[in-house]
Amino acid sequence: MKLSRSVSWFLLAFGVWSWFIWVTFIKNLWQDASGLAFDDAGDPTGYFWVHLLLAVTSFVLGTIIGAIGLRGLRALRRERD
Repeated sequence: MKLSRSVSWFLLAFGVWSWFIWVTFIKNLWQDASGLAFDDAGDPTGYFWVHLLLAVTSFVLGTIIGAIGLRGLRALRRERD
């Protein structure tokens, strides 16, 4: 399958965006003072674990999708040269 240049750039941008958003979210989650992420004893709550799992899943998917976009761009460059 051959990806177009615009689709390849979109996939790469999606991967970068996914990492940016979820790294920021995890930083905010880790510093949460509202009581949602950590209980009074400082232990992680269910909210923390669920959102950590979402972030890890998004990191993995964002990396895979970004890598597909990067491979598409490299293939187009090799084809052009």
